[in-house]
Amino acid sequence: MRLVLSATLMVAAMMVAGMGAAHAQLTPPTTAGAKPKTVTTVPVRPALQKPEDTASAMAQAERLALQSDLAWVGEYNGAISGDVSERMVNAIKEFQKNRGGKPTGVLNPQERGMLADTARRKQESVGWRVVTEPATGARLGIPTKLVPQLTSDASGAKWTSPTGTIQVLLTRRKEASPTTAKLAEQERKEPAGRTIDYTVVKPDFFVLSGMQGLKKFYLRGTLKGDEVRILTILYDQAMQTTVEPVVIAMSSAFNAFPSGVQAGPPPRKTVEYATGVVVSDDGAIITDRIATDDCIALTIPGYGSADRVAVDKEHDLALLRIYGARGLKTLNIAGQATQTALDITGIADPQNQGGGAAASSVKASVAQLGGGDQALSPPPAIGFSGAAALDGGGKFAGIAMLKPVIVAGPANAAPPAQAALVPADTVRSFLKAHGVNASGESADAKAAVVRVICVRK
Repeated sequence: MRLVLSATLMVAAMMVAGMGAAHAQLTPPTTAGAKPKTVTTVPVRPALQKPEDTASAMAQAERLALQSDLAWVGEYNGAISGDVSERMVNAIKEFQKNRGGKPTGVLNPQERGMLADTARRKQESVGWRVVTEPATGARLGIPTKLVPQLTSDASGAKWTSPTGTIQVLLTRRKEASPTTAKLAEQERKEPAGRTIDYTVVKPDFFVLSGMQGLKKFYLRGTLKGDEVRILTILYDQAMQTTVEPVVIAMSSAFNAFPSGVQAGPPPRKTVEYATGVVVSDDGAIITDRIATDDCIALTIPGYGSADRVAVDKEHDLALLRIYGARGLKTLNIAGQATQTALDITGIADPQNQGGGAAASSVKASVAQLGGGDQALSPPPAIGFSGAAALDGGGKFAGIAMLKPVIVAGPANAAPPAQAALVPADTVRSFLKAHGVNASGESADAKAAVVRVICVRK
């Protein structure tokens, strides 16, 4: 790296040189025949400072902002980590050269202001926001004006433009003994038809770009242990001028496993167990929406396959149907619970009962009934999501839902509720909206609950 003088040091050098000249003029001349007096002069040289030294003296937050701004103006293509690197210094030099300045590698205040202003205008034009994705805890930058539509589940998230010309996908999955080389090779082939024009494989991440069908794509993947997280950006070729500068910023901002942030729940299980409540004798079952998402098969043991016919995403309810079943025991969900001490009746995960499938009840309390979902404490066991909640008088209080134990957020934040109650009125309104005549008369919750098994890929 070429050594450069800062402006201050150059001035200092000139001052030292001037002082040396003045000193030479004031030295008295020797008289004829006299032996000249020897004067030992130690030359003073100006200190040379590397641009890396200047960058290292900055605060971490300032370095992060500098790297981000350089990425936005298209000069920096690297991790926004705050670490000083030759790549960052070269990016500064390119920014200076492209604007007619001297490529010193150290920005003066005017240059830094110009860089920040240019980056800010580009960010505002696309609605740039750095977000933490709840299901994974990953941190990434999203151009919200370009991709305003969001869908998500436990496997990741997808942001899309209204016409589908731009798509941003964050996915997660488990792999046995993954390596970046193996993952990169796998992603080169899936989906079929990808053509690759750029590949980088490092020990902790890999990057691929090229064409996927009629769209250009950029993919950045990283791993930690056996979990893989991949950011994929797809866009029509006609959008290249608009999207490519943003792609660089998104890649640089992507932090799949940020330190100090707790990860979300683990990737969705291949086989997941929940509880359902039979609410009508023609096979209507109310259960947990999240526990029945992305299933390739839904089964009610003893009754066969079930269809998911309706969902309430706001309250995480799902309506299942089984057909041709006889002798169903239905729960009376009429009336209004008046007590906050509840009996939660469901069927625990087989691992929690030695492979068994017996219904059981546990005690829980709810802070308040009605007016929205309420926290339950203590949370029931895994498998109880979708369980029936009755008060001490046998009145239906609602459906118990298990919530993720850990969500993305600061490590020292208070943990969220691990279980919630969807109140009886909400359940009844959902069933009525979908034409279910909840005519059950029994208060025997153990007879009316069934195990729900979801099988995923």
